[in-house]
Amino acid sequence: MNSSFIDILEKITSQKLFIVNPRRKNGLIVYKQYHAEFVGPGAIVGGQFDQNVTKVIEVGIPSLIIPKTSEDRRQAYKMRRQWVKLTKQITDNQIATERARVILNQFEHWFDGETVRKLPDEAFAMLVGVLPQTIQQVRCSELF
Repeated sequence: MNSSFIDILEKITSQKLFIVNPRRKNGLIVYKQYHAEFVGPGAIVGGQFDQNVTKVIEVGIPSLIIPKTSEDRRQAYKMRRQWVKLTKQITDNQIATERARVILNQFEHWFDGETVRKLPDEAFAMLVGVLPQTIQQVRCSELF
């Protein structure tokens, strides 16, 4: 495992709060026991939110900053909630292949094709509640 993965996992499970740098195209996929969450630019990570994180996948080159004020924290909590809401909108679709297609399209829109290709099927599957094989099937049919 890459040492930066370990450093980030240690940081966010240390109960300290960080913000995913809103000025860069970066983020984290944080694995919890039964699902994963995408923590995108501007969102808070760590603290009470992420005590039970078991694994972290870096999206882009992650940059974490320390919130300086209570307003910074408030805005970052709001952004975390927005990222969760975006994922929830995708998971509201009952058709598994459609959820897979939409999450892949969204990530390609937020980042780029190369970044999306580097991320494991399992990460996307955990984000939207499908099997990794469903992600793989959609990737092959859509040429992600």
